[in-house]
Order: sequence, then C-alpha cells, then structure tokens
Amino acid sequence: MTEEQQTKKWPCEIPSLKIGQFEAPVPIIQGGMGVGISLAGLASAVARAGGIGVISAALIGIFEGEAVFFKDPKAANIRALKKQIALAKSKAPGGIIGVNIMVALTDFEPLCVAAFEAEADIIFAGAGLPMSLPGLRPEGKNHSRLVPIVSSGRAATLIAKRWLTKYGYLLDGVVVEGPKAGGHLGFSHDKIEAEESQLENITREVIEAMKPFEDKAGRKIPVIPAGGIYTGRDIYFYINKLGCAGVQMATRFVATYECDAALPFKEAYIKATQEDITIIKSPVGLPGRAIKGKFIKAVEEGKKSPYKCIYHCLKTCDYRKAPYCIAAALINAQRGRLDAGFVFAGSNAYRIDKIVSVQELIDELMTEYCEALKEDEERS
Repeated sequence: MTEEQQTKKWPCEIPSLKIGQFEAPVPIIQGGMGVGISLAGLASAVARAGGIGVISAALIGIFEGEAVFFKDPKAANIRALKKQIALAKSKAPGGIIGVNIMVALTDFEPLCVAAFEAEADIIFAGAGLPMSLPGLRPEGKNHSRLVPIVSSGRAATLIAKRWLTKYGYLLDGVVVEGPKAGGHLGFSHDKIEAEESQLENITREVIEAMKPFEDKAGRKIPVIPAGGIYTGRDIYFYINKLGCAGVQMATRFVATYECDAALPFKEAYIKATQEDITIIKSPVGLPGRAIKGKFIKAVEEGKKSPYKCIYHCLKTCDYRKAPYCIAAALINAQRGRLDAGFVFAGSNAYRIDKIVSVQELIDELMTEYCEALKEDEERS
C-alpha cells in the first residue's frame, strides 16, 4: 500500500478487499478488457489508487509489433504479457496487479505459466471453466492467487470441486459475471434477460455454493460480482446487503485518461445512447454486448466476407464460417479505427458523459459509497 493510499481520507470507513495475501484498500477490481483496452497503463493507475488493476492477456503480443506477432504469435504473447506485468508493477510499487486470461484462448496454458513466472498477483480466468489452472503453476512459483470467473453457482461448484480433488487447492476468490457486462457473455441469447440470470440472483447463488467449501477450509472465499455495477451505491449494495467481498468494474474505467485504448474508442462511450448498446452474435459462438456502429451495421447487412485466419486465437472460432475476424475488429477498435472494428461495452456505458482520471473515478465511487452508508444508518 502506498503512502498516498494510507493517508487517503474517505468520508467513511471503506472495507478493504482481501484475496489471499493481498489486501486492496479500495474494494474494486478493474475488469480485464481486451484487446489492449487494459494493459499496464490502466492497471497500474487502478493499483496506485488502491484498487486491483488487471491486464488483459488477449492477443497481447500484437503490441510487440505486427511483424513480430505474426512471425510467432505464441512467443509474442508470452513475452508481451511478462513485459506488461513487470511494467505495471514498476509503475505501481506496492499495488496489486492481476491478469485476465480467457480459457477460450488457444494459448491459455502457456499464458498462465507466463503469468505465474512473472508473479502476477492474481490470475483471473473466465470465458470457459479453468479446471486445470492450479496444475499449471511452475514449481516454486507460489506468489499468484487464483480466481475463476463464472456465471452460475453450478460453474463455481464444478471448479471448486475439481481444484480441491485434483490439486488440493481452494479457490482464492470467485468473480460472478452477470448478463449486463460488456463483451462476450456467459449466457445464451434467451437467458440474458431472464430473472434467474440477473447479477443479484446469481451472486446469491454463488455465495451459497461456496459455503460448503468455506466450512471445509475454515476460511471465507471472497465472492466478487461483476457486470452492470456502475455507482458507489451499487458497490454499497453488493458489499453490505449481499455480503460480497468487493466488486469488479470494467466499463467505468474505459473513459479514463489512463485507459490504454485510443481516444475514439473512449469517445464512443461518451457519444453512445441507451439505444446504441446492443447484443451481437460473435464469431466465437457467444452473444456479446457492444456499441452500434458502421462495422456492426455492415456485418448485419451481410457486407463482410470470410477471411483467411492468420492466427487461430480462440478455440471456439471457426474462421471458415465467420463473417469477420473478431481479433482484427477488436484491434482496429483499440487503435481508434472504428470503421473497421467495434467497441464492446457494458449495459450502462451510455451513462458515461466525460473522461476523467482513475483517481477521480475512485474518489467519486467511494464518496457515493459513503453517502449510501450514511443514508442507510439514518434510516435504521
């Protein structure tokens, strides 16, 4: 914890977020956003502000340079991930730096090994069930804590049982992602609006599912909701009313100066209306939430054609049937070329009206948290 974090005076006492040996003074995890939306720049800023900063590993090697990446994508991804972790840690001494590695990536295993070797503080793994994650830890690399990302109590139970049975390892925490998140969603199209799929309900489900494992271990498993959490009042609700350890937020961190995306990407959030936030059918076979634009419109009109896959980055992508390359589209968007790509965003992205610093955002959220606490105390 930095001196600035230690002396920071909020309007009320803020509960810290503990995951393993790590304790964040601000109970917020900045969600990992690919491709290249959350790299060392954003992650280190969040860590300096007292939260948990997260680097997205998805296609991270492209930022080594296209010639380098296409010559050996796997090696470029590994090298870039280690470099970004080291850079983030150097820019946020004493802060907590995590990485988000999607199970759906074809190089999920080597990227996890790289994250262990680079001593990422926390490895978050979703977009599939990370059943083998503890087994990927190299000998002697015991620094990193392991947190799966799930969308149901059933998924959390399956992972917890497997990790305990095969590796003798208990989850260090679990992120519960609801259907209002940006990007790829862990729900079928017909379940996105269903009452049982809503974040509040699946969070309660996961909290109950973790109780038997907590009883066995004699310790709490931090449950962290994500997807659609927008204000400090939302944070207060999940921590104080549902008993969560903290929250994960991604969309709010896009419109910050420190976010690693190009300015046009951030401005897409500011310009978006509620009607612009839509669900798309991704080439990887999952629904995704994005902001409408020229690219998405062209795809819907059938104007995009199949392409040659240079690097099979996602296990579930069949490039022979895909109308476009999602990797190329996301890279173009990150660079600000929105005519050749699109912007993933959470359901509340339209509420953002300006770009602020990460510290300003954290201050706003914690002030709102304290206002909700005060109002609650006055009522009782």
